[in-house]
Amino acid sequence: MQYRNITRILGLLVMILSVTMIPPAAVSLVYRDGGGVAFMTAFLLCIGAGFFAWYPNRGQKGDLRAREGFLIVVLFWSVLASFSAVPLMLTDLPSLSITDAFFESFSGLTTTGATIITKIDGLPHAVLWYRQQLQWIGGMGIIVLAVAVLPMLGVGGMQLYRAETPGPVKDSKMTPRIADTAKHLWYIYLALTVACALSYWLAGMSGFDAIAHSFSTIAIGGFSTHDASMGYFDSPLINAICVVFLIIAGVNFALHYTAWASKSFRTYLFDPEFKAFIYIQLVVTLICFFTLLTYGIASSYEQAFDDALFQAVSISTTAGFATTNFAEWPVMLPLLLIFASFIGGCAGSTGGGMKVMRVVLLYLQGIRELSRLIHPKAIITIKLGAKALPDKVVDAIWGFFSAYAAIFIICMVLLMASGIDEITAFTAVAACLNNLGPGLGEVAANFASINDFSKWVLILAMLFGRLEIFTLLVLFMPAFWRN
Repeated sequence: MQYRNITRILGLLVMILSVTMIPPAAVSLVYRDGGGVAFMTAFLLCIGAGFFAWYPNRGQKGDLRAREGFLIVVLFWSVLASFSAVPLMLTDLPSLSITDAFFESFSGLTTTGATIITKIDGLPHAVLWYRQQLQWIGGMGIIVLAVAVLPMLGVGGMQLYRAETPGPVKDSKMTPRIADTAKHLWYIYLALTVACALSYWLAGMSGFDAIAHSFSTIAIGGFSTHDASMGYFDSPLINAICVVFLIIAGVNFALHYTAWASKSFRTYLFDPEFKAFIYIQLVVTLICFFTLLTYGIASSYEQAFDDALFQAVSISTTAGFATTNFAEWPVMLPLLLIFASFIGGCAGSTGGGMKVMRVVLLYLQGIRELSRLIHPKAIITIKLGAKALPDKVVDAIWGFFSAYAAIFIICMVLLMASGIDEITAFTAVAACLNNLGPGLGEVAANFASINDFSKWVLILAMLFGRLEIFTLLVLFMPAFWRN
């Protein structure tokens, strides 16, 4: 294991991260809210720590193997999320404990959107910007940006890309060179962010709110600059814009690139995962719509449709924005939305959850097993579109599903052992493992009331969810550390 080379890379990444402390400080100067001192102090601490990790190891260069790639990705998210908590610990408003600062930082960088902060409207603009910026950076994964930069620093990026990119199929690249792939991903990501910000601004948001919410929308994060989230604006047009961009961000970015390169929207229509994704959004929306009408929750058809569409897309894509308190909706709707978040977005998107691709393949595998009961001697292949998939892909997805369920159960049991009730424990773990944000029970509004032990368990769940289980779980295998 190339420990000194890994330390060198982490030092470089921490120094790059320190630059992200400057924009909040600049925002503080513009709004004169007094919050800039904490961010400049954090900038100096981060760049100093990164330099002292990099400088003694600056000559340690070499090709990374798969093992180093996985370790760097895990350390990257752990170390950078920890350094991202520094300014939150230094600010006077909000006044956060170490645990709460780490929780907020990890939640932001993993795009979970769970928060322990109350009275968000009264926070300095610098802190508001920083929370949104954390989600934007984490949305695509800073590691993908680093893949475009690291080759210039003497580090190959393929191992990092394969370890970080979400989704069950990780060997496909949009362009022949991995650095070009990372750059194209960021071009798409940046273009969508600009388009979303302009749309919000034209719909009536202030410039600050438009940019801030575009960060968390394209990242499918869910942080807001207001306690009432999107409900603060009370605008069906803003809600519709949010829904459109959440769906766009929930689609595989490689599919976006293919559609752009071919200059044809028909690319989407031929993609089986995209069609399944849209179908899920429609079904969940219609169930919510008719249930709200049946129980007379909404005052009109328009209101029922607006609430149903927004909450269905927001929760099922794992964004977690809110226009109303869905936890108070009748019957099964709150749990239906929580279960929808387990599916999440498409592979290669900024959404969380298990990903639509995996759920589709699990469904097809179930159909194949039923067919085998009827025709025991038949050779039945699983096809995605017109392409037959090898059994090893299906086996890997079953392994992922098993590991996902095991991690979920362990985290839930740990929360219940700490004294949290069943509904709160179940939905809190679902919200963090799926990178969703809001839950039910004590965590319907925020996570401030739960104990510190549970917060650390949920931080680990956020990491498992963001790194898609295996990337983190492989580090617990003794064979991983043997030469």
